[in-house]
Amino acid sequence: MLIDYIPIILVILAAAIFSGIVVLSSRLFGPQRPTKIKLMSYESGKDPVGTTHERISIKYYLVAMLFIIFDIEVIYVYPWAVEFKKLFAAYGIFAFMPMFIFLVVLELGFLYVYRKGGLKWD
Repeated sequence: MLIDYIPIILVILAAAIFSGIVVLSSRLFGPQRPTKIKLMSYESGKDPVGTTHERISIKYYLVAMLFIIFDIEVIYVYPWAVEFKKLFAAYGIFAFMPMFIFLVVLELGFLYVYRKGGLKWD
């Protein structure tokens, strides 16, 4: 059984070795001439304004959390809903309970975002 995974392990190992060699050779053989302008942070071709340690609004993270919640919901709920009749015929109520628990946990994420004001688009 474990022998079936040897090709996958070899591909991952080869990819890791190759990427390590490329990064290391770039560091070793590439030009190393740092200047103040090259070391400056890049902001879309404009000179940076302010410090790099400014606080970002919580709304940014809440929008990202909403995207992840919707993404996970679509990835898991849609295929389950498509196959629900077959699952319910085979397993009865046990086909619904794991998805119910998943949806409760998902709704806790929505509740968190709602309580933090992530759904107010000011």
